[in-house]
Amino acid sequence: MTDRYFEDYVPGVTYDCGSIEVTEAEILEFARRFDPQTFHVDPVAAVDGPYGGLIASGWHTASLMMRLYADNYLSPVSSLGSPGVDELRWPRPVRPGAVLSLRATVLEARLSRSKPDRGLVRTRAEFVDAEDEVVFSASLLNFFLVRPA
Repeated sequence: MTDRYFEDYVPGVTYDCGSIEVTEAEILEFARRFDPQTFHVDPVAAVDGPYGGLIASGWHTASLMMRLYADNYLSPVSSLGSPGVDELRWPRPVRPGAVLSLRATVLEARLSRSKPDRGLVRTRAEFVDAEDEVVFSASLLNFFLVRPA
């Protein structure tokens, strides 16, 4: 992964980007700082809430995805950042103790017309739980350098 360039992101290829456990302490810490809704910050009150218990903020789930994506998919020698994210979804709640696995599938790769030293890659990122149910998905755009001649 450390020497991956634009040419190595081939449409149709899926990468296993590792897994991460979601702890109650992290759910509470994140939500208290960034998304203080009852079902994210109060385990007792969350039992009577719409999800029947404490769940992670979708933004917390997105940040966990980004950690694995940066560590296991983005190449440190060629990644040039991102112009944006499309279709951000969290279709199922994430509960304390969940172990989420990230898979990243290259959807599209095209060279830049204006900057020939780079290309744009569109990737479908999906977090799945232990039952292989998708709990997060997004279409991510990233710029990568082409391999030096």
